Amino acid sequence: MSSQIKVRGFHIDVYQHVNNGRYMEFLEEARWEFMGHTGFADKIAALGLSMVVVNTNINYRRPAVIHDVLDLGIRVAKIGSKSAVFEQTVTRDRDGVPEMIVDATVTFCVMDPVAEKAVPLEGEIRHILEQVAEETQA
Repeated sequence: MSSQIKVRGFHIDVYQHVNNGRYMEFLEEARWEFMGHTGFADKIAALGLSMVVVNTNINYRRPAVIHDVLDLGIRVAKIGSKSAVFEQTVTRDRDGVPEMIVDATVTFCVMDPVAEKAVPLEGEIRHILEQVAEETQA
């Protein structure tokens, strides 16, 4: 699954490229788009649960500059017993050739907000994640 964002002036730092902190916002924007598109957040919320990011690893491959149109890709890469992993990418098309700008892995858990603990990814929760993972593979 992917969405797009156009680099604007407020994304740019004094070096005239996208500031590293902005990429975290771009990745979060892609996750919100993903959750809305797949219904993931609504399905988890209906169970009285929420999704919480617990780790982000990001590789900055090359700079993006003002007016670049960036493709934000996301897929569920792994579902473990208590956490799952999104693989996310930020790419741009240069004359028909895709260029990797950023790639990241984002580990998240499904949390019971009352108990303030991660819940096991089993039963209905695992089923929801597996359905969402299938959607992001297509």
